[in-house]
Amino acid sequence: MKAAVLGYGTVGSGVVEVLQKNKEEISRKLQDEIEVKYILDLREFPGDPNENLVVHDYQTILDDEEVMIICETMGGVEPAYTFSKKALLKGKSVCTSNKELVAAHGPELIRIARENHCNYMFEASVGGGIPIIRPLNSSLTPEKIEGITGILNGTTNFILTKMRDEGADFNSVLKEAQDMGYAEKNPEADVEGHDAGRKIAILSSLMYGETVKYADVYTEGITKISPVDFELAKQAGYVIKLLAMSKANDGRPYAMVAPFLVSKANPLFAVDGVFNGILVRGNMLGNTMYYGAGAGKLPTASAVVSDVVDCARHKGVTISCNWLEKEKKMNGIEEVSRRFFVRFDADSKSDLEQLKELFSAEKVIESETDGFAFITKNMSEADYKMKAETVDCIKGMIRIEE
Repeated sequence: MKAAVLGYGTVGSGVVEVLQKNKEEISRKLQDEIEVKYILDLREFPGDPNENLVVHDYQTILDDEEVMIICETMGGVEPAYTFSKKALLKGKSVCTSNKELVAAHGPELIRIARENHCNYMFEASVGGGIPIIRPLNSSLTPEKIEGITGILNGTTNFILTKMRDEGADFNSVLKEAQDMGYAEKNPEADVEGHDAGRKIAILSSLMYGETVKYADVYTEGITKISPVDFELAKQAGYVIKLLAMSKANDGRPYAMVAPFLVSKANPLFAVDGVFNGILVRGNMLGNTMYYGAGAGKLPTASAVVSDVVDCARHKGVTISCNWLEKEKKMNGIEEVSRRFFVRFDADSKSDLEQLKELFSAEKVIESETDGFAFITKNMSEADYKMKAETVDCIKGMIRIEE
């Protein structure tokens, strides 16, 4: 079975490495061999052991009838979308790690694959090396999925873990993450929540079987989280995580990404560093937890290769994927009720009793260095917003997930 890899960057080179290093293991399980015939890239790679496989013209791959599986690891929407579509129209299966493309065009490419008796597979687009797409498409088929909540971005989880453990501020930890290669030079997609938003849009689409648009995902990042938030959260028995979630609020589905205080009773409490964790709740099975390396060269490449093997096993047969192009009507978060952690400046102490009454405070937590915070009773997002607009002493707000 001949394959081609589009893009010889971090993930693409990892895919080639996994296929070559684990060749015997893959062949034993597949009862066939998978050989990389081409690597598409604009660059030359002198001295690389695979330099003889590099081509610069995609048409070479498209016209080769031996190549039946294409690994798209280029990133971005174009030219990845055009290349993927052309391959599927010729009956070549495509395996991708490209969450931006899957979120934008996934259902269309799945349909084209089905019409041409091949597959469009994207296990590596969410959670890196963690198997989550395949369980949603197969293992959890009997379940009505009631909710998905996850830590879906390793960069932000690393930053929040370091801030908690070292008492450092956001900017200094971000620079450290960039120096270590965990954060991009322009970290906006990670720290503003856009990356996690695209991933929860993909998972939501599989949850409902209809397309959840990324634009319908309410998104907040972590740039406003301070060391004082961690100090007060710790006193209350919580940690701070950037959570992506998709749930139905009294039958009204919504999806969001935002920082949350997470309690010790929640399995996501212990997911630290660059690791990811995804909690799926089924109506019969209850909660199942998926944990592991959410990014990185080899974990992500391993997930791509798992799709390659699946495509090889199902040559000429389309694997079922319940994701239609029909758009799913999603609701805003205004009517969702929860508790809130609300932090105030120290000068507001004189108004403590009035503020406690206004925000229906269940608990007051005082900082040794800067101000105090309330944990409110359950209230809707709209109710909290209305109350918050009547005062000007709020330093920060973080939602609570038990």
